Amino acid sequence: MTPRNGNSTFSVLGTDISVHGNITASADLHVDGNVEGDIACSALVQGEGSTINGGVTAETARLAGRVTGSITARELTILKTARIDGDVHYDALTIEQGAQVQGRFAPRGEAKPAKPAKTEEPKLAVAN
Repeated sequence: MTPRNGNSTFSVLGTDISVHGNITASADLHVDGNVEGDIACSALVQGEGSTINGGVTAETARLAGRVTGSITARELTILKTARIDGDVHYDALTIEQGAQVQGRFAPRGEAKPAKPAKTEEPKLAVAN
């Protein structure tokens, strides 16, 4: 993992761990277990046998297991063993042959522009 402020910090959820709830980590995260909730972290590495039922938000993500939920990452790698069911938002994207994704792909920040509010000229009625 990448060093942060001179320290190399990362957290590991092993294959024997199941988490029910959202995870927010300032450290990098390696998930081999099961997560029922959203994950927000700097960098995410998901193992092949891992399951995430929730959204993923990370600067970088390398996914090899099953994800049911939306994914937002600046740099996203979907490995051939990955099974994704949800929309994917990215800046840079790599998908290995054999990966399965059921959802829509869109570059990050490409949101539908909001319709400008109609501005009507003020109407003034003058009574005689």
